This record gives sequence, C-alpha cells and structure tokens, in this order.
Amino acid sequence: MIPESFKNDLLNRVDIVDLIERHVRLKKAGANFVACCPFHNEKTPSFTVSPSKQFYHCFGCGAHGNAISFVMEYSGLGYIEAVKDLAESVGMKLPEFERRAGGGAPIAGDEGPDLYDIMKRAADFYREQLKASPAAVEYLKGRGLTGKVAARFGIGYAPPGWQNLQPVFPDYADKALKDCGLVIDGEGGRRYDRFRDRIVFPILNQRGSVIGFGGRVLGEGEPKYLNSPETPLFEKGRELYGLPQARTAIREAGRVVVVEGYMDVVALSQHGIEYAVATLGTATSATHVQKLFRQTDEIVFCFDGDAAGLRAAWHALEVSLPVLADHKAVKFLFLPAEDDPDSYVRARGREAFERLLHEARPLSEFFLAELRGRVDVTTPEGRSRLIHEAKPLLKRVAAPALQLQLLKQVAQASDMTQEDAARLTEIRSAGPARSAYAAPARGPDRGMLALDHRLERELIICILAHPPLAREVPAEIVDDGHPEGRALAALIGFEGIEGLTHAVILEAMRDSEHEALLNRVDGELLERRMEMNVARTEFNAAITALRMRNPNPRIRELEEKDARGRLIGQGLTGQESEEYRQLKAEEAALKQHRMPPSRMV
Repeated sequence: MIPESFKNDLLNRVDIVDLIERHVRLKKAGANFVACCPFHNEKTPSFTVSPSKQFYHCFGCGAHGNAISFVMEYSGLGYIEAVKDLAESVGMKLPEFERRAGGGAPIAGDEGPDLYDIMKRAADFYREQLKASPAAVEYLKGRGLTGKVAARFGIGYAPPGWQNLQPVFPDYADKALKDCGLVIDGEGGRRYDRFRDRIVFPILNQRGSVIGFGGRVLGEGEPKYLNSPETPLFEKGRELYGLPQARTAIREAGRVVVVEGYMDVVALSQHGIEYAVATLGTATSATHVQKLFRQTDEIVFCFDGDAAGLRAAWHALEVSLPVLADHKAVKFLFLPAEDDPDSYVRARGREAFERLLHEARPLSEFFLAELRGRVDVTTPEGRSRLIHEAKPLLKRVAAPALQLQLLKQVAQASDMTQEDAARLTEIRSAGPARSAYAAPARGPDRGMLALDHRLERELIICILAHPPLAREVPAEIVDDGHPEGRALAALIGFEGIEGLTHAVILEAMRDSEHEALLNRVDGELLERRMEMNVARTEFNAAITALRMRNPNPRIRELEEKDARGRLIGQGLTGQESEEYRQLKAEEAALKQHRMPPSRMV
C-alpha cells in the first residue's frame, strides 16, 4: 500500500486545473472550468473541473475523479504508475511501499528489471517468429486475416519447443520472466516457455504497453485459448482485449461490441467493425462495464445463443446494474448456435452483422424474459416467485428512471399494482412530488419513508461541500441499513475529515462500496455550487427532517420503562423524568419545523 500521507500530500500539491489543461482546453465558467469531455465524443461541453474541490465530473458520460483518476484514465496508466507519474510532475519521489497480497515484481521505475521492457521484447520475438512460420501465416490467411490487420494487433507466433525464449533472455532463470508470466517452473525445477506452438495475441493497456498475451492453438488441442496469468502488470478483471486499438472507432460509432475471443475481435476488425473488444478468459466485471461506459453510451454484449452464452449474458447484466445510468444503454445480441462473431462476419459480411447489432435486445427485455422463464406466471406461486427473484436485482439498479421502468414491468408480469410491487421489492415507487424536508403525513408508512434516502444524500452533499460538517451529525439519526446511510456513516467516522480536501476524501473512498454513490453525489454538488452559508442551511434542514422522520428511540424506551415501573409502583427516576421532558419538548419543537436553541445543530 502507498502510504495515505503520501497520497494526501501529493493531492494537496497538484492543481487539477493545471494538470487537465495540459491535455484539454478548459474554459472558465463561473467558479469552475468546462470543456468537451476527453473520454467521450460530444459537441457541447459537459466536462466540468472544480478548482475549489479539486475534482472533475462529466455530466455526459459520468467520468469522475481527482488528479490521480484523471492520469489513470487519460494516460491509460495503472494506479501505482499514475501516482508515480503525478508525483514526479511535482518533484516528489514515490516512497517504498508494501505490494499487494501475493507479492509482485518491480514495475517500471522501481528497483529491479523493467517488466514492460521484458514484455515488449517477448512480443517482438513472437512477431518475428510469425514471419518465419509459413504454417502460422497460412493459418491466419485461412481465417481471412490480412497482414495489415495482423500488424494492427501485433499478432505473433510462439514456435514449438520448450525454451525458445532463452536466446531472447540469456538469463533464462531470471525471476522476472516468471513474474511476467512468460515461463513456467515445472517439476524438478525445469523451466519452460508458457506459450508454445500458438498464435500469440499481445494484450495492451490503455497506454499501448504490452501487459500480457493470449495464445490460440493452430489446430485441435486443449486448452484452445491460453492466457497470461495474473501478474503485477496484468489483471484479467480490469483489462479488455483490443480496447486501445478500438477506442477511436468506439467513439465514432457510438457503441462498443463485447465478444468472447481474440479472433472475434480481429475478424470483426478485418471486416471494418473496429469497435469490438473481448474479455480475457474471465467473466465480465463491473470494472469492464465502467471502463467501456467511459468510452461510449451503448454496450452490446455479443454471445453464443447456447446455455453457456445465456449464462455469460446474465452475468454481464448483473454486473452492469450497479453502474448503469439513465443515459446509458446495455444490449444483448445472441448469435445462432452454429456461429460466433468470427464465423458469422466471415460468412455474411459487415452489413449483415451490423443489422444484427441494430436488433440487439435491450437490457430491460432480456431482464424480464429471463425472470419470466424461471417461473410459471400462470400461478400465484409463480408470480410471487417472480417478485422474489426480481427484488435483489431491482435494488442494484443505479439508474433511477430505468429502475422504475423495470419495476413497472415486473409489477405487470406479477399481476399486481406498481405500489404493491414497490413495497414488496423495497423500491421507492414514483408518487406525488414531496419536499425532502416536508413533515410526514398523518399516519405515515414508515416502511416507505425508510426507503426514501434523499435526506441522507443531502447530508452527504453538505459534508462533501464542507467536510467539518461531518462532526455535527448526531450518531443516533444515522441508519446504516442502506447505501446512503452507510456512506454517511463512513464520512462521519472518517478520522480527521474536517481537515481534508475534497480530492483527498475521494481518494480515501476509492474502491470502497461508497465510491460510485459519492461520484454521483459529486455531480449534484457541482451543479448546486454550494457555499458555506447555503450548506449550513441545507444541513440544518436535513438534520431536522431526519429527526422528524425517525423519532428519538430513547423516548419510546423511557415510556416503556415508565409503564412497566408503574405496575409495581416504581416510575422513572427524577433524572429520567427530566430527560423525558426535554426529549418531548424537542419532539414538539420539531413538529413545528424548528429546533430548540439549546440543541440547534
């Protein structure tokens, strides 16, 4: 772990406006700066940089973060590299730090061999071997590939034999070769090349550096595909094959197609469909989806139409739900059982494949069809189970308008009202507009009120606007039974938050369960431009409304104790009676929308 103190000092030294302006032309707009977003195509600026809060937010694609995040996304660097690059720009030296569990070899810039250089040398070797292998060249030609496409993707060939890399790396016993995943130490300590007699596909990071390889057998054999293992450079769950090559085409097309194999990506590119990427021998992850949504507003997952393809598609749907936005779209394309994207586009051509893309099923359609297929909706029991199956999925949908649309569909399929479906799935159904601070109506539905977390969200906004307010949130009003409540609890429990900048708080929450929520809240904060006096007013109002919504449990506790005590001739003590009187006075004052001066927050 890089020391928190170092990261905090780094973020305090870097000016995010200066950093971003080196790459993007910014224009002053009130207290902030705006530009056309560097992470997606747009004609009207929606990318906003806050010099006071030291973060950026795009209202178009959702790109968001601090200086470290910008370097990672814009330059395609890993986390450690981004911190190192940023530190060097302000004259700081990255300190020694503990690497992640499992160990790891040094990367570029650390003491020890440069793993990126090792991977580049291996990639160069494999490309040269392809030129010298007629069988490998004929195999690629047989798959319809030209030399131009092979060069675009840096395709190579690992020849037969056990130690072909030894001439490339005379110190074949070097530990760094294993750290890169290029060799395997077998029984008896005998080392041999991982990739042998395979077409080799280099995997690049967003910066264009080789971080891993995928190898495919030329003929029959198992495994058909062999990927690099997890290394200090390569994490399968974060990388996508072909993304660096496809980035420009994705933005021009306004969509990205996610397929399963290297050859699918290459074959589609050969036929002019250059906006395809592939997962790397692993299931789709939320990180994959987030990374792609930074490039475009539409993702089309393309899978085989068999049982395995349906399972992969459903998993992709599940991991997409928490990162969806109402202006983003996820679709699913299922090919005929006898085809994959490679074979389909070679047999039918680009126009036929793109017609299929236009007919891809929206997430909502696939969502409901899959759930209906699991139950018998002609019976009450089946319709009840449909609600049960839908509940955890609906609660994960981050896009509020889509969530309500899905809720409406589930309600119709379950033959019940939207309000009943909302209550059973614990999703707040749309109703008459009501102020976040309005007093509850007579005889409120506490279950529904508990699901309305706008007040906690308002407190989060106020705290992010002015961190010292975190110290003034009464602990008894915080409910950690929902994401907003847990994020609020994390902020008020953050040691020393009153002295931290907004950018440092964002960094501390990186990779936590609160990161996505806080990023969305930051967008609201930018729009509202909350000054201290406004934040104080909104903060007080939210605290008051929460106290009204959730009466102090101590009142009920004292009332129950008094009732039990009276049965045996013992009431409250004098001190407890005085406490009860004060609490009831506060409650009465709250009902009149004011706080007693002695307890003003």
